[in-house]
Amino acid sequence: MAGHNKWAQIKRQKGANDAAKSRVWAKLSRRLTVESKKANGDANAANVRSVVETARKENMPKDAIERAIHKGTTADAASMESVVYECYGPGGAAVIISCLTDNKNRTLQELKGIFAKHAIALATPGSALWAFDKTAEGYAPKTTIPLSADDHDALMKVLELIDALDDVEEVYTNAE
Repeated sequence: MAGHNKWAQIKRQKGANDAAKSRVWAKLSRRLTVESKKANGDANAANVRSVVETARKENMPKDAIERAIHKGTTADAASMESVVYECYGPGGAAVIISCLTDNKNRTLQELKGIFAKHAIALATPGSALWAFDKTAEGYAPKTTIPLSADDHDALMKVLELIDALDDVEEVYTNAE
């Protein structure tokens, strides 16, 4: 019978795990490159060491970590920039999307594609940020908004799609 082979199931699971690992490593690599650029290639700088520690926890290979740090000292790193987008999701929950990208237009179009499928509009800068305080870890909501079960499920689906994008670093919401 087709599809009932033990190896086929193992191969499918391994493929899914490898794809997830690859996404995480790509995000960490990008973050290492930017932090290395900020530290002028100093691998012992606190911000670089923090990201290296996170990369090690995710079992990122040592040579990939070193390549990303080295890339921060090359001309390629000059094009990476941090961008923050804002929107309001289902139920009126404010959403902050922190991205690290080499092409703001591509990232924006990817986000707009997700927003269009879920009837969400990109908010003007500052219109959702007021609901958050900037902390060392990211954005902490000043207040939270309770959502109905349907709105909560719809928001979680959208947040998963947004988080799956390569350029997205962190996603914050004030939903309960």
